[in-house]
Amino acid sequence: AVVSTQSTGENSSHEEEVKIFEVGCGVGNTIFPIMEHSDEDAKIFLYGCDFSETAVDIVKSHKLYNKNKCLAFVCDISEKILQIPISEGSLDIITMIFVLSALNPENMGHCIKNLAKYLKPGGYFLFRDYGRYDLAQLRFKNGRCLADNFYARGDGTKVYFFTQEEMDKLFTEAGLVKVQNTVDKRLQVNRARQLKMYRVWIQCKYMKPHSS
Repeated sequence: AVVSTQSTGENSSHEEEVKIFEVGCGVGNTIFPIMEHSDEDAKIFLYGCDFSETAVDIVKSHKLYNKNKCLAFVCDISEKILQIPISEGSLDIITMIFVLSALNPENMGHCIKNLAKYLKPGGYFLFRDYGRYDLAQLRFKNGRCLADNFYARGDGTKVYFFTQEEMDKLFTEAGLVKVQNTVDKRLQVNRARQLKMYRVWIQCKYMKPHSS
C-alpha cells in the first residue's frame, strides 16, 4: 500500500506533517519501508534511534536516507532522563518492535513514560514483543535466568517475556489509553526437522488522550 497524507478536501495543502518515531530502529526496518511506499509529496517525517552507533551509521548511509525526510540518532532509551532531538508532544506515532524486552525490567516503566511525553494528544504508541511462554523462553537452559521471566542470551544480550497485564500497566501508568492489547499465538512447523514451534507475541496499540 502507498502511504499518503493527502486528503480530498480543499485544505489538503495545509495538512500538518505526520511525524513517526521508530524506537530501536536497527538498520531502518520500519523507516525505509515507509519511505519506499510513500508518495513523493507525502508530508511525513521519520525519526529513528538505536543504542548501536553502527546501526545508526548504516541507516544514514542508506540510499533512501534524506535529512529532509528523516533523522536517525544514537540513544539509550533506558536512561531515566531522556534527551532526544524531538519536541515533546509532537509525534503522531511511536513504534517499538522487539525492543523493550532487551531492557532491564526496572527501567521499563520510566522508559515508556519518557517516550509517551513525545506523543501529541491523539497520537499512537504501537508495540510488539515477546509474550510469556514463547518458544524462545522455553528453550533457555538452567543458569540463563537473571530474574522472573528475564534471561541472558549466549551473546550477552538480555530478553524479557511479557504478559498483557504487564504491558497494560506500563502504558496506563504512562497516561496512555488502551486501543488494542492482544496475544498473538502461532504454530510454526519445520517439516524438514519435524518440529512444531509455538510462538507467543504481545501486540499493543495505546493512545495519548486529548485533554478533557
